[in-house]
Amino acid sequence: MKILSLDAPEFRKYGRVIRNIDMTQLVEAMKDTPIPEGVVYEPGIEALESLPVGKKISDVLYGELPVQIGYCNGHNSKLNAFEYHRSSEVNVAATDAVLILGQQQDVEDDFTYDTSKAEAFLVPAGTAVEIYATTLHYAPCGVDGKGFQVAIILPMGTNYALEAEHEKVTGDTTDNEDCLLTATNKWLIGHAQGGLEPGSFLGLRGKNPDLNE
Repeated sequence: MKILSLDAPEFRKYGRVIRNIDMTQLVEAMKDTPIPEGVVYEPGIEALESLPVGKKISDVLYGELPVQIGYCNGHNSKLNAFEYHRSSEVNVAATDAVLILGQQQDVEDDFTYDTSKAEAFLVPAGTAVEIYATTLHYAPCGVDGKGFQVAIILPMGTNYALEAEHEKVTGDTTDNEDCLLTATNKWLIGHAQGGLEPGSFLGLRGKNPDLNE
């Protein structure tokens, strides 16, 4: 899979590089977080949220909305799924990482998506990017088989367990977006080869993109 630079014009529809906040403090703190063999996601880590830069992120990037700061770390080279939120997500790379991205506008009426439309971008260590709410994304990928550490910033309360009853998946297509909701503020479209939990909506069509292919 071809990996593009964040300077490439293709990235502009997905997000932007954040240049007005010094993320060094967060990057350094991320170096103390584990890198498992698989992939682990923690929505909120007190040690990261208590950093002074956390308030600036809340004030400047989210217009004073409360935010949570967690991480997604591990080893990965495949897409496996796409998710989206009703809000932008900020990713701060503590190591080089690759993001595989798509556009929500390319999701069909039956909530399927052609994976040939996905694109990959290298996020160099120390770089922060805003991923727009209309951008499909999932776990980052490592570079050259190496592990990755990426801080994940979202509005407070995102990606936690649901409390209300929601529609269930009954097939490989649906006309009800509620079937995609898997956590608070998280809608998920999985791939059949993505290793997701039973009951996940598997609407990604085509190959499961792999950076090693």
